[in-house]
Amino acid sequence: MALVLHAGQGNKNAYKSLIAAEYCGVKVEHVKEFQKGVSDKTPLFLNRDPVGEVPVLETPYGPLVESNAMARYVAKFKADSTLCGSSAYENVLIEEWMVFAAQIDEGLKGWIYPRMGVRPYNALIEAVVVDSLRRSLITLNNYLATSTDYLVGHSITLADIVMTCDLYFGFTRIMTKSFTSEFPHMEQYFWAHVNHPNFKKVVGEVKQAESVPALPDLMPMDMMLVDQDRLNEEREKRKKDRLNEIIESQKNLVI
Repeated sequence: MALVLHAGQGNKNAYKSLIAAEYCGVKVEHVKEFQKGVSDKTPLFLNRDPVGEVPVLETPYGPLVESNAMARYVAKFKADSTLCGSSAYENVLIEEWMVFAAQIDEGLKGWIYPRMGVRPYNALIEAVVVDSLRRSLITLNNYLATSTDYLVGHSITLADIVMTCDLYFGFTRIMTKSFTSEFPHMEQYFWAHVNHPNFKKVVGEVKQAESVPALPDLMPMDMMLVDQDRLNEEREKRKKDRLNEIIESQKNLVI
């Protein structure tokens, strides 16, 4: 039985398995006519995956629904594959980087989804999310400054595929050049991988986001602190309130 991947076009989580397949020489049939919200509601699909998760990889032993698990399965499908490392130690390092990539992915979702209208928007929360994401990217950038072009060893591994696919989500949706220029080694790493033939065969030409997505219309005002001046005012107000609390507490001290 051939491996069959169910996912819509442009799904970066599906890209992980498809790119791993290109490097390993594994045949994966991609069901391209898949439509999220339609195909994943059919009885046939739900019979494969009752939860309705997307993407789904059909294997001879049953379906897989978590994107990194799917990519691992494809990477290990052939015994001579080196995508999971050449030693037990390298394999663990790869797993560590995949977990770190998931953290970056969560930060990007926390930034992007509210601006897509998928989650409630709050400018204060966004500022915290972006700050946390920036710290993660600094860590990645610093590591790449002293390493090779790969996260583990001296050749492509699943860690690079997963990291690049998760960064792809940010580069194409919200991380503009002015933002990513803070992380030059990360930029060089990303563009080197997405321009490799095995990546380009799957994702095509990659264009970086030119602007941060605008906020959705008709958003409740109590969920918004859009204006930067208002955001700064709110921060200053919190500082003053805290200072007043300290002053009042000092007045109440009994000497």
